[in-house]
Amino acid sequence: MKHHFKYIISFWAVLLVSSCGKDFLDISPVDRLTADNFYRTETEIKASTASLYGFPWYDFNDKFFWCAGDEMSGNIYHTWDQEGQFFYFSFTEGNAHISSGWRGLFRVISYANSIINDMPPAAAGKVSDVVINRALGEARFMRGTAYYMLAEFWGDVPIVENSTELVSANNLILPKNTRASVYELVRRDLTFAAENLPTSDNPGRVTQWSAKGMLAKLYLTMAQNLSDGKSAENFGKAKALAAEVIETSGLSLLPNYADLFKIEQNNNQESLFAMQWMEGSYGIGNSRQANWARSSVITGNSEAWGGGKGVTYDFIQDVEPGDKRQPSIYMKPGDHYPDINKTSGGYTFQLVNRDPKDPNIALENAPPVLNSLKKYIVGSAEDNNGKVSTGQAVALNQYILRLADVYLVYAEATLGGAPSTADAKALQYFNAIRTRAGLPAKNSLTFADILKERRIEFGLESISWFDVKRFYYRDPQAALAYLSAQEKEYTYFRINTPNAPDENTTAGYQLNPPASLVKVDASKMFLPIPAAEVVANAQLAPGAPAVEYQFK
Repeated sequence: MKHHFKYIISFWAVLLVSSCGKDFLDISPVDRLTADNFYRTETEIKASTASLYGFPWYDFNDKFFWCAGDEMSGNIYHTWDQEGQFFYFSFTEGNAHISSGWRGLFRVISYANSIINDMPPAAAGKVSDVVINRALGEARFMRGTAYYMLAEFWGDVPIVENSTELVSANNLILPKNTRASVYELVRRDLTFAAENLPTSDNPGRVTQWSAKGMLAKLYLTMAQNLSDGKSAENFGKAKALAAEVIETSGLSLLPNYADLFKIEQNNNQESLFAMQWMEGSYGIGNSRQANWARSSVITGNSEAWGGGKGVTYDFIQDVEPGDKRQPSIYMKPGDHYPDINKTSGGYTFQLVNRDPKDPNIALENAPPVLNSLKKYIVGSAEDNNGKVSTGQAVALNQYILRLADVYLVYAEATLGGAPSTADAKALQYFNAIRTRAGLPAKNSLTFADILKERRIEFGLESISWFDVKRFYYRDPQAALAYLSAQEKEYTYFRINTPNAPDENTTAGYQLNPPASLVKVDASKMFLPIPAAEVVANAQLAPGAPAVEYQFK
């Protein structure tokens, strides 16, 4: 059974895939294709790799990524239902979003494997080896990135290098492989991608710089395990790769931080890898706005479920006075956004927004955190030339890796296992981030400095959990203490007295601390494998041993 576009979703389900369209993804849907009648030209091969950039990532990105990436790291206040379980670290193997995240990443792997396994023999003799290896580089980049995320969220997970073989052999009962084995697979995949991807391509497609940037993050992650004997070597590799991307790629920081999160700036000069989203229908667009926007006043449609969500009190305490990034991350009272509700002169965040025709009707109510999420919120279709549609489909790309990340990878790799560094290059790249944010430069760096800067720079981009995990590998007890000490559950309530200040004055609200802070222990640093997977395969059970993977 060698059908092109057939993939494992978990370990037993198979589906038929069609392409979607946006820029280089603007490809006509394909059907009834097999490896025998496809992969005949470079155009067909590029069409197949285009499928890797959007839809396969949807289930992962829709809710799981921000719940696990930003709620667990203490950035987002959200306490409702199964999404709120990530906030409280109360999730179990039955959490639906954990299942979606797991399924989504293995969908990416299955898509990638289809190309890795089926394309080369079908394309041999019809196109050049350069074209074949470039496509393999894209697919292996995606597989490596997905496995990197699996390792950081779940730890020991099954390695699947050939989905077709597993389905053909009906061999879907796989053991967990060790996290070290997963890291090795990621290293191999990203190294191949770095060696075979071009230095430039159509905007949005990954390049060798994308691969080297992700590889630098992998080495940094491995290096933070300071007891494995290879920390210094891995720090050095991370530093060298980061330096190469910074100094050789020709990429640069976008001058204005706010511009990073505008549709017209998709695939800008700072972007190294972003999920490619489009308007149209469910499954092909970015659903962040639907999940995060405060109300339909912002979105122009009914898809606005962010009331009560905001950045945590703890996050706000880390935002320095004068930080220009703040309005692009979260809305606070008085913040004005001219690109939202353009025809009405823009949108100004107020705690309570009342209907001008009837002041008894609140169009927007005061959230419990007195702020609302802003990043990835762009407004209505009218505000964005139609690039927003129902079905949770916004054509705003979702960053996974941008150049600012690589700057801070360089700084962290230079610091290594030392308590501090005053290295000139590390400070140059670190301070470039702060300069754009309008903040004063640092004269020396500690790990705490880097962690805090990363938290703000990438807040609501869902990668903060990876930073917390490196902290955990570096110093487990300190990382657990950091998470457990967060003042993230503090909320605001309206002062209920006749003489309370105006409802749109922050003085009219009181801060209520939680009865007890959320405590995090080592058992919560890796997510449980979904219950359905364990039922189908007992080798994935919590007590089942992980084995080293035997690479060919």
